[in-house]
Amino acid sequence: MKILKFGGTSVGSAENIKIVHQIAQQYIQDEVHIALVVSAQSGVTNLLELAGKKAAEADESYKADFEQIEQNLFGIMKELIEVNRQSKLFANTKLMLNNLEDVLHGIFLLREFSPRIRDLVLSFGERFSAQIISTFFNQEGLESEMLDTRQIIRTDSDFGAAKVDFPKSNELITDYFAKHSKLQIVTGFVASNNQDQTTTLGRGGSDFTASILGSALDAYEVEIWTDVDGVMTTDPRKVKRAFSLPSITYMEAMEMTHFGAKVIYPPTLQPLVDKRIPLRIRNTFNPSFEGTYVGKKLLGKTQSNQSRKVSGISCVEQVVIINLQGSGIMGVPGVSARLFSALARHKVNVILITQASSEHSICFAVAESDAETAQKAIEEEFLNELETRKLDQVVLERNRSIIAAIGERMREVPGIAAKFFNALAKNGINVTAIAQGSSEWNISVVIDQKDISKALNALHSQFFQTEVRALNLFMVGVGLIGKELLNQIQQQNKFFLNERFLKINLVGLSNSKRMSFNLDGIELENWEKELENSTQEADISEFLQQIRDFNLPNSVFVDNTSSEDIAKRYPEILRMKVSIATPNKKANSSQFSEYQKLQTLALNNNVKYGYETTVGAGLPVIKTLQDIVMSGDRIERIEGVLSGTLSYLFNTYDGTKPFSQLVQEAKAMGFTEPDPRDDLNGMDVARKILILAREAGNEVEMDEISLEKFLPDACFAPETVEGFFEELEKADGEMLKQFNKAKADGKALRYIASWEQNSKTAKVELKSVDSSHPFYALQGGDNIIAFTTARYKTRPMVIKGPGAGAEVTAAGVFADILQISNFLAG
Repeated sequence: MKILKFGGTSVGSAENIKIVHQIAQQYIQDEVHIALVVSAQSGVTNLLELAGKKAAEADESYKADFEQIEQNLFGIMKELIEVNRQSKLFANTKLMLNNLEDVLHGIFLLREFSPRIRDLVLSFGERFSAQIISTFFNQEGLESEMLDTRQIIRTDSDFGAAKVDFPKSNELITDYFAKHSKLQIVTGFVASNNQDQTTTLGRGGSDFTASILGSALDAYEVEIWTDVDGVMTTDPRKVKRAFSLPSITYMEAMEMTHFGAKVIYPPTLQPLVDKRIPLRIRNTFNPSFEGTYVGKKLLGKTQSNQSRKVSGISCVEQVVIINLQGSGIMGVPGVSARLFSALARHKVNVILITQASSEHSICFAVAESDAETAQKAIEEEFLNELETRKLDQVVLERNRSIIAAIGERMREVPGIAAKFFNALAKNGINVTAIAQGSSEWNISVVIDQKDISKALNALHSQFFQTEVRALNLFMVGVGLIGKELLNQIQQQNKFFLNERFLKINLVGLSNSKRMSFNLDGIELENWEKELENSTQEADISEFLQQIRDFNLPNSVFVDNTSSEDIAKRYPEILRMKVSIATPNKKANSSQFSEYQKLQTLALNNNVKYGYETTVGAGLPVIKTLQDIVMSGDRIERIEGVLSGTLSYLFNTYDGTKPFSQLVQEAKAMGFTEPDPRDDLNGMDVARKILILAREAGNEVEMDEISLEKFLPDACFAPETVEGFFEELEKADGEMLKQFNKAKADGKALRYIASWEQNSKTAKVELKSVDSSHPFYALQGGDNIIAFTTARYKTRPMVIKGPGAGAEVTAAGVFADILQISNFLAG
C-alpha cells in the first residue's frame, strides 16, 4: 500500500483537485493500493484561526471571515460537482457550516478561544476538504469514502500539538482499513482524545497523519505531494539556483526540518524510521518528476550522491540569542540542568545551544515568540545569583538567524568547516555563535537576520560547485572604458558559464544621467536600451544604498570614471564588504592617509581592492611591483613613460610638422582627453608615479613630486580648448628647438617619471635619452616601466606595452574582476 498526502495548495482550487484526481487515477490504473490524506484548502485554516481570534475579542468582523470561507467552498463545489449531484454535498456542507457558525458565536459570547476550542474550529478545514474531494472522485468513477481521522487516531489532551497514542491508534487504523476496501479520502491534521474531543497534531500535521497511517498499515512508501520539486538544497525563495535533491537520508531530513526546511513537518519521520518506510516528496504540478526520496540510505549510487558531502543549507529566521554568563557559574555543577529545566517548565523550545570550555557562559537560541518567556524563566530561577551579581543581567540579542550546513557524509571529509566559515568570511558575514555536534552532521552558526539571504547564496555556491556561481557587478561609468568592458564581459560570459561555472551578473549600472538595477541581471546585449529607458536618476548615494539593500554575496563595485566624488566613497563601499575594481587614480593619489585607509579597510573587511589599471592600463605593473616587494627585494629606482598620449606624441614627433598640429591630430583620433591639457599638464603621470612610490612602501604626498611642465604656462591659461591651441602654436618653435638639440646629440625626447628610493624623490620631466637607454626605442603609444632593485641592479626589470586605450584598460579592469572572483571563491 502507498499513502499519498496532498497539501493545501494541491487541493486549493477546483483545477488543482482535478490534478489530484488524475494522479490518484493513474495509481489505481497501475494497480497500486492507495489512500489519500488531504489538507484544508490553502488559506482556509488561516481564515478559521483569524475568525476564532476575532470572535474571542468581540470583533464582529469574524462573520466576514466565516462568509469568505463559505464562498470559497461553494465556489469550488459549483465548479467541480455536476448540478444533479450537488444537493447532497451542499446540504452536508451547509450543516457543517452551521455547526462552525454556532461554535464561533459561542466564542464571541464567552470571549474565549481556548486551545481545545481552537482545535475544534481548525478541524473544519480538513473535514470540508475531504468531503468535497470524496464526492468529486465518486462522480468521476473512483469509488471512495471520506474518513474522519478522529475515528482512528487517538492522542492525549495537549491541544494544538497533541501526542499520538500509537498502540491504540495503530489498532484502530488496521481494524478500520481491514473493513473498508474503498479508496479512503482521509482528513489530515485532526485526531481525538479518549473523551472524543477534537485534537490536532500541530500546523503541518497532515504530513504526520500520512506517516501514522503508513506505519500502521506497513505501507511500502509514503508520498507527500506539495508545490515544489522535492527537498531543495536550500530555500529557493532566497537562492534562485537552489535545486531539488534526488535523495537524502532520514537523519539529514530530520536535521533539515529542524533547521527550517518547510517541506517536511518535523514529526512526520518518526513513525517511518523504525519500520524503514521511505518517504518521497513530490510536486502535484509536476507529477512526472520523481521528487526527493527520503530513506535509510541514499537512493542509488549516482555520481551526484557519491560526490555530495553537504546535502543542504537550512536556516531558522527571527531567533533570539540569550547568554547566561558570569563568574558564578564557572565550575558550579548543575547550572545547565537548572537552566534548561526552567525553560522546559515554561515550555520554551531551545533551538541551538553552545557553551565555551571556560564554562563562563551558556549561549542558546529560542524563537522570537519565546524570548520574553525565556528571560522571565531565567530571572526567576537564578534570582539569587543575579542579585549577588554572580551572573550578569540577561540580555536578549534580537534579529538573529541560524544557518546550518547539513550532510550525513560531512564527517567523512576534512575541511568542510573551513569551507563553511571561509564562504561567510569572504562575504563579510559575522558569526556570533557556533554549534556542531560530535556526529558532525551539522554545522550551525548564528548570524544577523539581514545577512541571511547573502549567507545562503554564499554557502550554496561554495558547496554545490557543479552549480553556476554568480559574481554580482555594480558598475558606474559607461564611457569608452565601461562600454568596452561590458562588451568583453558579454563575449566571454558563455566561456565562463560553460568552463568555469561562473556567471557575471550585472545587477546595477549607472551613467551620469540614469541608473538601472535588476536582481536577475541586466541583459548585456540590451544594457544601453535598459539604461536609456530607466526612470531612476543617477545618484551615487542612492546607487550605494541599493547595493546595501540587495546585500548580495560576491559583489563587486566597478568604477570606470575618473570622478573624485566617487573615489571618496570607496571606504564606505569596502565597509559594506563589497570589493572594488577600478582604473580611477583619484583615490590612490589623494592623501597618503586615505590611500593607507583603503588598504587597511580591504584587509580588515576581507574584500579585494583591485586597481591595476591605475598605472599602465592593462600592463601588469602594480602586480609585478607588489610581487617584488613581497619577495623581499628592495626597490632602488622606478622609471617610466606612463602616459600613452605623451608617449605617442614624442614617439611620433619628428620635426616635419608643428607639435601643435600633431596634438590636434591626436585629439581628432581620440588619443587625448577632450581637453588635451589634461594629458599635457603632466598631472596624470604624477599621479601614477605617486601610486608606484607608495606601492613600493613609501609615504609620499603629491606636493613632494617635482612636476616639470614642458609647455609654457600660457598654454594652460585660456578658458577654452581653442585658446589653448592658439597658445600652443606659439610654443612650436621652442618644441622644435628641443627636438633638434636632442637629435643632434643622438637622443630622443621622452616624458619620464622617476622615483629614487635613496633620496626619496620623485620627478616628472621631459628628458633626452640616448640609444643605450631602454626608453629610446619606444614606439607608438606604448608605456614602459623599469624597476631597478637589489636583485635587478645591472639590468632593470622592464615592462612594456600599450599603456592607454579603452580596449586594454577595460581588459585590465576585467582581469581585476576575475581575480576578485577567484578570491571570493576561496
